[in-house]
Amino acid sequence: MDAELESWKAAGQYFDYLGFDIFYRLGGLPLGDGPTLLLVHGYPFNSFDWEPIWPTLVERFTVIAPDMIGMGFSAKPVVYQYSVHDHADMHEALLARLGVERCHMLAHDLGDSVGQELLARQHFGEHAYGSVGYESITWLNGGMFNETYTPRAMQKLMSGTPLGGIMSPLQSSPLSRRLMEPTINEMFGPNTKPSRPLMEKFHQILDYNDGKRVLHKVGRFLADRYTHRNRWVRAMRETQVPMRLIDGPVDPNSGAHMAKRYAEVIPNADVVMLADDIGHWPQIEAPEDVLTNFLAHVDRVSGH
Repeated sequence: MDAELESWKAAGQYFDYLGFDIFYRLGGLPLGDGPTLLLVHGYPFNSFDWEPIWPTLVERFTVIAPDMIGMGFSAKPVVYQYSVHDHADMHEALLARLGVERCHMLAHDLGDSVGQELLARQHFGEHAYGSVGYESITWLNGGMFNETYTPRAMQKLMSGTPLGGIMSPLQSSPLSRRLMEPTINEMFGPNTKPSRPLMEKFHQILDYNDGKRVLHKVGRFLADRYTHRNRWVRAMRETQVPMRLIDGPVDPNSGAHMAKRYAEVIPNADVVMLADDIGHWPQIEAPEDVLTNFLAHVDRVSGH
């Protein structure tokens, strides 16, 4: 394994979620000594997505960053019903285990859907574990509104048709890599494409524990977004939790068009548009700008 990935994994720990080992990083201030921050990563990678901004975050917060089941260094069961609700249960279970009652949240991609579900649980009093309250939420690029979400063709084929199951045995093959890399590249901005070493890290994250066997199953969260869209949007429209969207505009999935819809749907929407050449992974492509705008949001909420 790549040395940086090995170091990230070695610094983490595991907890038992209903018989499955879930990896998480816990860093920064000791629990209870300052504000707590929950990082909710996206699909299809893991908590390592936060590595570019991790050193700054751990100076300010107790930072909790799990790998969702089916991804990263967590268990990747083949016979499993992956869903946004289950991912939300896992995050609540971890927060309850750690005794966290209040925290800020920073979410990306699939993490936005999980964050929407976590917010809805707080808003409607429907927690599965504990009763955590969110002090602020910051959304990065993600498909928060189906009506303006445009997933890549490969994602729709693999997760929404029988092709995913058919191709599952081939997912670790050189052919799979050649098919996947153009889709990943397309999601980044024109000047921030992943380097060859970063792309290799992405593949190692996907390959860990033979994870590509379940990639298409994990990707079926797209259906959850249709099922729960109105409940999630209602919670976002009614909540008193301060929210900010930080968006990379050239993301073909959830760029400027998603931010525009967010501003139409959410009352008094707080939207920060990043530079015109930033795509789907702003925390990797423009980490300093993400940090500046995220910390300004938290500071305003905290009265600093």
